[in-house]
Amino acid sequence: MASIQDISVSAVINLLSALFFLLAFAIVRLQPINDRVYFPKWYLKGIRASPRSSGAFGNKFVNLDFRTYIRFLNWMPAALKMPEQELIDHAGLDSAVYIRIYLLGLKIFVPITMLSFAVLVPVNWTAGETLEHIEDLTFSNIDRLSISNVPSGSQRFWAHVMMAYVFTFWTFYILYKEYKTISTMRLHFLASENRRPDQFTVLVKNVPPDPDESVDEHVEHFFRVNHPDHYLSHQVVYNANKLAELVEKKKSFRNWLTYYQTKYERNPVKKPKIKTGFWGLWGKSVDAIDYYMTEIEKLGKEEAEEREKVITDPKAIVPAAFVSFKSRWGAAVCSQTQQSRNSTNWLTEWAPEPRDVYWDNLSIPYIQLAVRRLLMAVALFFLTFFFMIPIGFVQAFASIDGIKKVLPFLKSLIEMDVVKSFVQGFLPGIVLKIFLILLPMILMTMSKIEGFTSLSSLDRRSASKYHLFVIVNVFFGSIITGAAFQQLQRFLDQSPTEIPKTIGVTLPMKATFFITFIMVDGWAGIAAEILRLVPLVMFHIKNTFLVKTEHDREQAMDPGSLNFSVSEPRLQLYFLLGLVYSVVTPILLPFIIVFFAFAFMVFRHQDAVVKDTVERTTEPNFNLKEYLRDAYLHPVLKMVEFEVPKEIDEENNPLVATKRTTQRSSKTVSNGTAEDGL
Repeated sequence: MASIQDISVSAVINLLSALFFLLAFAIVRLQPINDRVYFPKWYLKGIRASPRSSGAFGNKFVNLDFRTYIRFLNWMPAALKMPEQELIDHAGLDSAVYIRIYLLGLKIFVPITMLSFAVLVPVNWTAGETLEHIEDLTFSNIDRLSISNVPSGSQRFWAHVMMAYVFTFWTFYILYKEYKTISTMRLHFLASENRRPDQFTVLVKNVPPDPDESVDEHVEHFFRVNHPDHYLSHQVVYNANKLAELVEKKKSFRNWLTYYQTKYERNPVKKPKIKTGFWGLWGKSVDAIDYYMTEIEKLGKEEAEEREKVITDPKAIVPAAFVSFKSRWGAAVCSQTQQSRNSTNWLTEWAPEPRDVYWDNLSIPYIQLAVRRLLMAVALFFLTFFFMIPIGFVQAFASIDGIKKVLPFLKSLIEMDVVKSFVQGFLPGIVLKIFLILLPMILMTMSKIEGFTSLSSLDRRSASKYHLFVIVNVFFGSIITGAAFQQLQRFLDQSPTEIPKTIGVTLPMKATFFITFIMVDGWAGIAAEILRLVPLVMFHIKNTFLVKTEHDREQAMDPGSLNFSVSEPRLQLYFLLGLVYSVVTPILLPFIIVFFAFAFMVFRHQDAVVKDTVERTTEPNFNLKEYLRDAYLHPVLKMVEFEVPKEIDEENNPLVATKRTTQRSSKTVSNGTAEDGL
């Protein structure tokens, strides 16, 4: 059980870590060699020139103007002063709303903290020495500030009940105001933006097979019959997954070829060699440049063959299509209505924005989706259940007494003051953080297996999994397993009916563990994000070995984006911790406030995710059909010329062109719904 001293040690460690990251960022960002890492969007927009293009040779790599180092923290007020509308124009509405969530946390918890410290902390502290009278109970001096210090049946509990209502209504009020503000922002944003392909397009899945027509012809016939006044065009979906893999593999080989060519140009005395075995660890040693040139030539032939196969083979077309309409209203009607009496055919939904499409999953047969999602639900259950084991391991380190009971041979070591403070104040939070590192990647893989067809839906699905996981394991798991470790003797000796009471008494005292986690994840962790260490290292690796042209340098830049599937559940966890412990253990609230304030400042500075980019189109005579023609064509097929179907004169031809032996007029369709097979 962490004491005030342990928490102080953890606070010092995490504050020093955060300060180190901030100082490192403030210095590194001033160097001309790193300019493209920290200002990538300005370069991509063409409104920033490289500081390395002029000046002395040394100044192209290192900033020798010492006056700039005096103002190295100027980014903080500059980030806070940036107008919200400018932020929306620069990074999108999603970014501005995301940052407002941190401001929302401050609006909620600053008044709650002031009120809880003015009312609840004195009530808890002056309740006497209740905890000392509970036999075999492990607690620290921090727990005297919690509701656990109030004796059972005390009239003091009325203060907690009243504050619970006050905090709840205050939270509802702030949420109401914030939702109202964001709704207004959203309406203004939608009113000011111009056309996007997804506003006119729906994704149609599970197109039923037809013996007389191809999928392409079947889709066109169906929508000309059922939506004659609004249908514009369509793009069938090709299964180009293998082709995409070949393209990506060839791109990777080109990068390796560029790397070895650059290496040879710098040292022409010795030609580079590689081994052809697994990961280059064994096998025949060959000339690296010749090897990759040969492999790229082979892949080029395979790519051409696969591209031809995708274009000509009818089996490469999957039973899905992107169907575009002449108006937003027509697309909205189609996306929200059932198209067939068979509710499993002609399934329609709003199409994702073209850059948001996850092409790999469009070729998954519809019948597999339910099975895949059932299997992933079972897998998530077992993953969540078995993750209780490392959570219990973390909780063993959260209490010195728990460690001594579980691992008695470490008693002499952990009783040293320095070791004890480090173990209880810092180690639990960092160990839990390490255990959670691989979790987002696992959950994202599970979401991809489920078959979602857009990157944003993958993010949302992964975020929901992560949120469930955090609630069950990090929150409830830490409380239950922590109570078991800290009150191990009581769990073993008392009857099962008394265990819930023991957990209820010890639940408020788990605040010390969450305090350490908040400091590791929310203080030092947020400060580390601003340094952008991974993009920094990757840019210089690419710039050193792969970049030969200005286009290559632009490709090496990574504007970065927020990992929504991780950051959003983390925010929800902090809101949950703040609201739960605001009444029972208010001492946690200041640590929550520091997190929200710090994160608000940091993310105001970062170039965040852009999913609401406005496509500016100002043509007076705009051709919507031409605009949408290739919008939903697989990226690896963009350069391929496809045969365009002959146009149908809709006004003078009452019948829809079809290859069927029996044709039906659109008048035979009742209420805009065709029978299956039309």
